[in-house]
Amino acid sequence: MTKTHKYILIGALAIAGIVVAVALWSVHAVMRPPFELSETAYIYIRPSTTEADVLDQLEAECHARSLTGWRLLRMVTDFKPRTGRYAVNPEDDMLTVLRRLRNGQQEPVRLTIPSVRRLNRLAGVLSQKLMLDSAEVATAFADSSFAAEWGYTTPTLPALFIPNTYELFWNISLDAFMQRMQRENDAFWNSQGRDAAAKSLGMTHEEVVTLASIVDEETAYTPEKPRVAGVYLNRLRIGMLLQADPTVKFAVGDDGLRRILNQHLRIQSPYNTYIYIGLPPGPIRIPSISGIDAVLKAESHPFLYFCAKEDFSGSHNFARTWAEHLQNARRYQRALNARGIR
Repeated sequence: MTKTHKYILIGALAIAGIVVAVALWSVHAVMRPPFELSETAYIYIRPSTTEADVLDQLEAECHARSLTGWRLLRMVTDFKPRTGRYAVNPEDDMLTVLRRLRNGQQEPVRLTIPSVRRLNRLAGVLSQKLMLDSAEVATAFADSSFAAEWGYTTPTLPALFIPNTYELFWNISLDAFMQRMQRENDAFWNSQGRDAAAKSLGMTHEEVVTLASIVDEETAYTPEKPRVAGVYLNRLRIGMLLQADPTVKFAVGDDGLRRILNQHLRIQSPYNTYIYIGLPPGPIRIPSISGIDAVLKAESHPFLYFCAKEDFSGSHNFARTWAEHLQNARRYQRALNARGIR
């Protein structure tokens, strides 16, 4: 072998060594977990998110020590951001993360439907948990044609939402969300004999939910809810005004109103059950499941009246007659005055 051949061989071996070293370094950069995390972090990709935005999140939210692995992978593979919420675990390497984002392997969101009084508040909750715009959702909820698409009016639309916790993808559309809520609503009423119980009361699902919303507003004491529901059912059966203070508060539009005065009782609104007989046009809040079940399993009793107890325990005194009720009401009013509640 000539010296020239030896130099060529040595040079080739040196180049090969460099190539191997670079390859090993590249593999290390790609396969070594680069994230300084003690728990799972999440990145969010919207329609407007660019690859640069993704890299910013990997650094800011996932504490990536280096993006070299990402850049090396991008030399041999394509990447187009796909909307969604994606998990990044402490043990993940960059190849795992890139594949997860490229394939749209999202981590679902746990969304709890809250028992809110007005649907614009639900719109706010949805925008905090999902890729939905609160203003657009609130506008849709207030649109009669949108409500009609799902078989409701705008006043009865709150009856669609059952306050449970659901797993959803963060980038779910409003239509897909509503479809899911409709399926959950159907499943709810078809379980535990609820549909049959509503029919036995001669009430629609929306009417049950409307009454449940009043019961929930009247008492937070769950064991007492079936008795409160029984009072209102008794009134409905005899055509008596419901005279439910929470409906007046809803009509006034002041959720913080602490005391109902005579001026409030005169407000002209279909929600004012001191003026209009029967149930209001729809729920005054998304009721709890315990409230709904309290109506479906209402206590059978002779009471037509109830008033909050003067000890402010949250429970009530119940009465058969107006005279008995007035005595209970006077004790409660004296307690309010003593505390300076106006």
